[in-house]
Amino acid sequence: MFVLGIDPGLSRCGYGAVSQEGGHPVAVVSGVITTPVSSPLAERLAQLLKELRVLFSRLSPEVVVVERILFQNNARTAMSVGQASGLALAAAAEAGIPVVQYSPNEVKQAVTGWGNAGKDQVQRMVQTLLDLPEKPTPPDRADALALALCHLASASFARAVAAAGGGRP
Repeated sequence: MFVLGIDPGLSRCGYGAVSQEGGHPVAVVSGVITTPVSSPLAERLAQLLKELRVLFSRLSPEVVVVERILFQNNARTAMSVGQASGLALAAAAEAGIPVVQYSPNEVKQAVTGWGNAGKDQVQRMVQTLLDLPEKPTPPDRADALALALCHLASASFARAVAAAGGGRP
């Protein structure tokens, strides 16, 4: 399975592609799409959409995983993250790629075993799980890889349940 995780953001949108090879996850590519804070909002959104379309076209993932946006204390940040998330969802749908969403706590639980893990803990576990030489930075990049890992774990579990007869006695 080849999964592309997207940690949405307008200033920094993290992405991380992971493939499952022989039962082991392997990082394929990861990075951060940035837009200049000094540019008008509409131009920043257009630039992000263009970059996402190129990324989806270039990588052709089997599934795109986007972090589910939960309420944030800063309304301005929540709006820009929501806008970036909407672009990622729409661009994936436009490309015909299935989309899945997980909450930040679900991702942290899947990757670290604790839903309230901090950024550094997520970065270090992503490094360990993907056997990376150093922890992925910035955190947006690590979060995107963690989203992909979360989906691989979830899909693996769902396949195991289905193989066992759906969990029925």
